[in-house]
Amino acid sequence: AIYGLAVRQGMAKDRVMEICGHALQPAGIILLVIGAGGVFKQVLVDSGVGPALGEALTGMGLPIAITCFVLAAAVRIIQGSATVACLTAVGLVMPVIEQLHYSGAQMAALSICIAGGSIVVSHVNDAGFWLFGKFTGATEAQTLKTWTMMETILGTVGAIVGMIAFTLLS
Repeated sequence: AIYGLAVRQGMAKDRVMEICGHALQPAGIILLVIGAGGVFKQVLVDSGVGPALGEALTGMGLPIAITCFVLAAAVRIIQGSATVACLTAVGLVMPVIEQLHYSGAQMAALSICIAGGSIVVSHVNDAGFWLFGKFTGATEAQTLKTWTMMETILGTVGAIVGMIAFTLLS
């Protein structure tokens, strides 16, 4: 695209670099947060903290739907990434879920609980937090008051819907 829209049209190489640098600048912090989140996720996996957390939560005797939500939320708060929170929570509860032979509909309801937990309490570890703040011009405090609250409400309500669906399907 750069070649076709700039270089081929005769734009100077320095000007192309200036435009590209200016366009990539806002994304730099977001890419840094995503990369750091991936590293932190691997630390959780390699250190054994993830499985220990999963065993602790499942051993508390909570209903499985609540356990799915709490586990995903805990990983989200610690690590920051919703994607990593979902994948980690699924990996930790899957051995328990497989033994209980839930139906496809019940598994879908548990997936909703995990998804809800994975988006609560978005904060400075989350790329979405910075994306929202950068592109709306909000300060960190404003982003915490708006974005974080919206994500927490959305995730909690979604998880409650998943829990109700799971209960009705059981």
